Amino acid sequence: MIYFWIFFSFMIAQRLVELTVARSHERILMASGAREVDKAGYKYLVLMHLLFFVSFLSEELLLNRPLNPAWRILLPIFIVAQFLRYWAIFSLGAYWNTKILVATRHPPIRKGPYRFFRHPNYAAVATEFVVAPLLFSCCITAAVFTIMNAILLRRRIGIEVRALDAEWK
Repeated sequence: MIYFWIFFSFMIAQRLVELTVARSHERILMASGAREVDKAGYKYLVLMHLLFFVSFLSEELLLNRPLNPAWRILLPIFIVAQFLRYWAIFSLGAYWNTKILVATRHPPIRKGPYRFFRHPNYAAVATEFVVAPLLFSCCITAAVFTIMNAILLRRRIGIEVRALDAEWK
């Protein structure tokens, strides 16, 4: 159980730091004329992430899930996803945010993992939604939130792509 608490605390701390960074970036971007797109949809993304942690914790505690025997495979996948996530975040710099903020007169970022594909941060988070719960045999959380995340990301990516493309047409 100690491994779960260490891992879970790490993930929560990570999210809190990211939200602080995102707020700082938002202030910078908004001051330079950026506009927020899909403000109403953001609350659903936040709710899903919050419910993910509630579900993960509940499944672990209420159903007393053991550490997955495949943890030696799953943990490196999780770590690689974290590297991808932070490579994407650092590549975007002040343009990274948890909200969809469109900066005016700024071309799309094409460095770091963005040289290879358009949404590396979303790929990392999607991987995390599968692998983190599976590390502790929380299969219900992994299944439910992988599906929820896919539905919300499909919508969000479409909105984000249209907003960014409109800025450069």
